[in-house]
This record gives sequence, structure tokens and C-alpha cells, in this order.
Amino acid sequence: MSTPLGDRILKVDHAGEHGAVNIYLAQILVSRWTAPQLVPLLRHFLDHELGHRTLFQDRLQARGVRRCRSYVLCGVGGWTLGLVTGLLGPSAIAATTYAVESVVLQHLMEQRQQLASTDADAFDAVSRIVVEEQEHHDHSRDAMHSGAFWPPILTPIVRVSTEAVIWLGMRL
Repeated sequence: MSTPLGDRILKVDHAGEHGAVNIYLAQILVSRWTAPQLVPLLRHFLDHELGHRTLFQDRLQARGVRRCRSYVLCGVGGWTLGLVTGLLGPSAIAATTYAVESVVLQHLMEQRQQLASTDADAFDAVSRIVVEEQEHHDHSRDAMHSGAFWPPILTPIVRVSTEAVIWLGMRL
């Protein structure tokens, strides 16, 4: 028997939020030296992602659904991405958040369309995080400096990687 779409979406989104939490944790750790001016903003974004992860975790528990098998992969990948981009500095941090959120927002909109008439609870959970994810996207887009070295390199790599993790998670 296949897993209902709403359950799969909640599982993948939960794993993705775990990845985001780890990106910010690693970036905060390293940014204390490479970009201390960003630490308060990164903590603000981390608070959002912690809330999102808890929201999805609570919904999964209420449904009796186990977390996604990609949860650990997202955590390790997020930590690694956060550590590397934190070391590369402010433009790499902004490019990473912008790229991840570009993909996430697109998927959230698609998920909302898929869930609107089939799973009100999952639709509500997905809908509740859109505004904060948009804030992360917009702030990071505006923080990327024209002519900066890292954004044109990191943005496509991070986008493709994020897409791949979502694709894999929906199939596990």
C-alpha cells in the first residue's frame, strides 16, 4: 500500500526543515568569525526553521507516521552546506539561503495545489510556513551583492542539490 500524498509531503518537508536547521546551526557557528554581523539574522532564521520542523514533526506524530528516511541525509547535508558556506562568508551564505528558498517556495506552492482538495491538515501545515520562507528568500536575494564571486557558482549547485533531495525524499 502506498503512503498517502499528504503524509509523504509532511515527511519530506519535515526532513527539509531539519536540513535547514542544520544549515543555520553550522553557519552561525562559523559566522562568529567570518561574518559576525550576520549572526543575529541567522539566529532569527533558525528560530523560524525550528518552529517549522516542530510543526511538521507534530503533524507526523498526530498521524502516527514515521519521519522520512532522508531525515539524516538532510541533517548531514545541511550541516555540511552550512559549514562550507559559513566559511566562505556573507555572499555565500546569502546565495545558499536564496537558492534553497527558491526551490522550497516553488515546492510549497505545488504542494498547496496538490493538497488543497485532498488533505486539509497537510495543506494547513504547508501554508503556515510560506510567509517566513518568503522572508528568508527575499532578504537573501537582496543581500547578494552584484558582482560577488560566490552567488553565480553556488546558486545553481545548491538549487540542483535541493531539488535532488526533495525528489529522493518523495520516493523513500
